[in-house]
Amino acid sequence: MTLIAIFTDFGLDGPYTGQMKAVLHQGAPGTAVIDLFADAPAFDSMASAYLLAAHVAPLPCDTVVLGVVDPGVGSDRAGLMVEADGRWFVGPDNGLFALVARRARCLRVYPVFPATGPLSASFHGRDLFAPAAARLARGERPNDSEALDPGQVDRSSWPDDLSRVVYVDHYGNAMTGMRAVSLSADAELLAHGLPMRRARTFSDVPVGQPFWYENANGLAEVAVNQGRADEALGLRPGERVDVRSAAGLSSGTGTAMA
Repeated sequence: MTLIAIFTDFGLDGPYTGQMKAVLHQGAPGTAVIDLFADAPAFDSMASAYLLAAHVAPLPCDTVVLGVVDPGVGSDRAGLMVEADGRWFVGPDNGLFALVARRARCLRVYPVFPATGPLSASFHGRDLFAPAAARLARGERPNDSEALDPGQVDRSSWPDDLSRVVYVDHYGNAMTGMRAVSLSADAELLAHGLPMRRARTFSDVPVGQPFWYENANGLAEVAVNQGRADEALGLRPGERVDVRSAAGLSSGTGTAMA
């Protein structure tokens, strides 16, 4: 059975996610809908792109991801439908799907299905992208003659790994946009000049000690054992995190801004 996964910066409160779900249930009744993220970095399609790419692996290959981090809503930015390794991604053409597309083995890109009902200027998530996601979940597919250049999705100036904090979770742990496999075994991460060594998990360091580790989704994450890294280290989304290895300090694996 097809699954629809919602990824947005709408926040955990308010009416927006509920309105999109109502459209999904009307357009694809009986389809399972889950919330992958409701609190992606607000207005930040670049940081959200690294976060999204790290969290799609557990999704079944026929999942439809409805992704709406859309500060340009109502402008001339286009809407896209991206098929990457069997999963579909629907949302704005603002880089949100850039890392998913770059890491895909099989990629096709299409313009979003046109709206068939009223289209508000400020809520394309409900009026444009959710109906398109529902159609994909029902099994509809775009015409291959409408396929776009896959390079349209890429943001070539964006690095493969982003040395910035992209998300702070409920516990105050700070996820970066860097995949742990991109860092050497002896790499230290530096937050505001404070070096942190790598550990396997929380209990491997004393209570109150900051460290970094490979989180369950493969990202390098800064944490404090039984503490809050955001408060202890002053980390917020967007903060730079440098990398230092045996060869010395580097600028990280990329800090390009949108």
